[in-house]
Amino acid sequence: MNDPATETFLGYRNLLFTVAYEMLGSAADAEDVLQETWLRWVKADLAQVHDRRAYLIRITTRQSLNRLRSMKSRKEAYVGPWLPEPLLTAPDVAEDAELAESVSMALMLVLETLSPTERAVFVLREAFDVGYDEIAAAVGKSPAAVRQIAYRARRHVDARRPRETVSSGEAWAVLESFQRALEAGDLQGLLDVLAPEVVLLSDGGGVKQASPRPVISAGKVARFIVGGIGKAGIALTGDLTVVNGSPALVLRLDGEIDGVVAIRVEDARITGLYYVRNPQKLTHINSETSLTLR
Repeated sequence: MNDPATETFLGYRNLLFTVAYEMLGSAADAEDVLQETWLRWVKADLAQVHDRRAYLIRITTRQSLNRLRSMKSRKEAYVGPWLPEPLLTAPDVAEDAELAESVSMALMLVLETLSPTERAVFVLREAFDVGYDEIAAAVGKSPAAVRQIAYRARRHVDARRPRETVSSGEAWAVLESFQRALEAGDLQGLLDVLAPEVVLLSDGGGVKQASPRPVISAGKVARFIVGGIGKAGIALTGDLTVVNGSPALVLRLDGEIDGVVAIRVEDARITGLYYVRNPQKLTHINSETSLTLR
């Protein structure tokens, strides 16, 4: 391969996918953004491009913003809670604390509460350390305006993100306890591992059965889980895995994949359960997705 445009694009492909995914929460839409970025990149005069990485991120950001705005109506019409598309990630993602947090299900959900421009500015600045001038060029705002947007978005996210960062070992221990209780249908075991204020969000997309509203409190979540297992009347198992850089479970009913459960852990208990059942969002859990901030 000796085409400079192709070599450059492929060299930054994983980075660009990560940028688009963090902005969109959808791997399918991120792939579409990369295709649009490529079509614009091959038309660029490389002799006039002084910083190829920055130029590619700028194109990706603009295309992501366009798609974010078009996704708004899709999400408003979505049946039940909308959760980000889970990605099976390599162990090195989990070992990179900064990357793992930036793509965690908990943070991705917080990003859903930002406006498209706020989300783009926050992602570029906080995750990818892009300069204010370059962000301004990407989102069509002045550097001064971008600084204000970044400050506002950071305050918004900080008020809603997990209060503490737990170690990988602690998260695995909590998840394993949850797995055992889940597979056994052990109500007390679930109550022991769930925080009193735990929130369960389940995403069936109108295709698979899921709660249309958040389920809140340890008692209600535990009964919801045990009751669901009892109604199904079939064997439920959970395979430990790494999704979005964090410990997670791939749930199987009689051996068939039913969904992915990601967790949020604080004070050695689960405060957030994110259960993705929508089949259209389970296409990236059979093979690892490469993510990077650099």
